[in-house]
Order: sequence, then C-alpha cells, then structure tokens
Amino acid sequence: MPENKPWEYTLYIPDDPRAVTVARRTLRLILTMHGLIRLTDTAELLGAELVSNAVRHTKGPAALRVRWSAGVLRIGARDADPQPPEPPGEFGLEEGGRGLALVKACADLWGWQPLARQGNRGKFVWCELGAA
Repeated sequence: MPENKPWEYTLYIPDDPRAVTVARRTLRLILTMHGLIRLTDTAELLGAELVSNAVRHTKGPAALRVRWSAGVLRIGARDADPQPPEPPGEFGLEEGGRGLALVKACADLWGWQPLARQGNRGKFVWCELGAA
C-alpha cells in the first residue's frame, strides 16, 4: 500500500544519453520502495520519455523530479532550454516526435512551465498519474 505522507526526490542528470537508463532504474526503485508498484511500468515509461527529451534536445544538465502527494504521482524533467516543448504529435510512421504524444496518451495530466533561477533559464515538463 502506498504511503499517505508526501515525499519528493530529485535526480540530477549530466548531459549524457546513458542518464536515461539511470533515471529509469532510479524511478523504478523509488516507486517500488514506496509501495507504488502498480504505477511503476507506466511511470517508468513516461519518466524515460521526459528525461530522454531533456537530454536529447537540450544542452546542459537536467534533472528528474518525482513527487507523491495526495494520491498523485508527479514525474518531471527539468532542462536548460527555456523554449516550450514541441506540441505532442500524432502517432504515425515518423521516426521521432512521439515522446510527448505518448506522455499525453498515458498520463492523467501533463504540462510544462518556464523556469528562471539564479540567472539560469530552462523549463520543467511534467506529467501526473493518479493512484486509482
């Protein structure tokens, strides 16, 4: 059974494509340890898509943030590019561009917000999964 009290983790990610695998495995471990096993497969897929976009399409460090509060799991990726993410496309035959379409299809809610902290700019792209 999942815990009732809120928690949050942040994993700082270097500009390295191997970081996606580390983020995916870390997310699985966090959710397993908190009793959220039924959300793990979907959360792992969505988290990997968000981190992959942050690493592939931007330069500089990124971060994975995972938060549990009031029965909602929020997964997000922060990156150094202040530009909004490309709008989710449709699933088709094209090679790329399906990541946010997958997030939109599988998450209960998703979005993004610009970030500005200590002179650094970027964005935070997130999605939510309910426990029910």
